[in-house]
Amino acid sequence: MSDKSRDGELEEEISVYVFTVSTAMVGVCLTVIGLVRVVITLGKMNTIADDLLGLDALLFLIAGLLSYAALRTRRSRRMPRVERLADRIFVVAMVIMTLICGVMIYEMSAVS
Repeated sequence: MSDKSRDGELEEEISVYVFTVSTAMVGVCLTVIGLVRVVITLGKMNTIADDLLGLDALLFLIAGLLSYAALRTRRSRRMPRVERLADRIFVVAMVIMTLICGVMIYEMSAVS
């Protein structure tokens, strides 16, 4: 098997993972937004985390759509650029998710 063939298979495999995980993370973000809104409604804390999670869900959605587009694109020159963009957006969204977790933990400990 040639190196170009293996690289192409690896790129496609990464796109599949980014697509599936991104769409799952959109669901996670929406679920956590709902939970945070319940906590806010109960008056226990007020946080910016739900707004940031909305942005994060949008980034995961964009990464998922770009990954899907990369999987559907037949032209070899266009696909790697779209895949790299999807990968970068996915990583940024994961970093933001981690920061949001830190914000939520800080705000919950401040309320206690």
